[in-house]
Amino acid sequence: MDLEVSPALTIPASELRWRFSRSSGPGGQHVNTSDSRAELSWNVADSAALSDDQRLLLLARLGRRLVAGVITVTASERRSQLRNREAALAKLADLVAEGLAPEAAPRRATKPTRGSNRRRLAAKEQRSATKRQRQRPSAE
Repeated sequence: MDLEVSPALTIPASELRWRFSRSSGPGGQHVNTSDSRAELSWNVADSAALSDDQRLLLLARLGRRLVAGVITVTASERRSQLRNREAALAKLADLVAEGLAPEAAPRRATKPTRGSNRRRLAAKEQRSATKRQRQRPSAE
């Protein structure tokens, strides 16, 4: 089952490595007897599905999540192994898509409008007047 990250990128199933273990999540006594926790690994550094530019981008952006060029995601939220496999695939697809997404344009600083400045100062003046009226009258 290949993992489609985007229309331009599909990770072949042969590059994905699965491991299953006992989950600590919901499921009662069933959890103690079945390997429902899914762990999905993908070697980013050696993947044939990526171009060189994509590989460098992923290695740079996902660097702290990688161990020897391999990214690993786990899923143990569901009771069944099948649902956890689907969740792990979705997590990996989201991570890779996020890592390959173009950077957002830098924020361009702007001045507040004259009207917004006027409204802000009027609100401050109103608040000040309210607090002045709460004060005890002076002795004079």
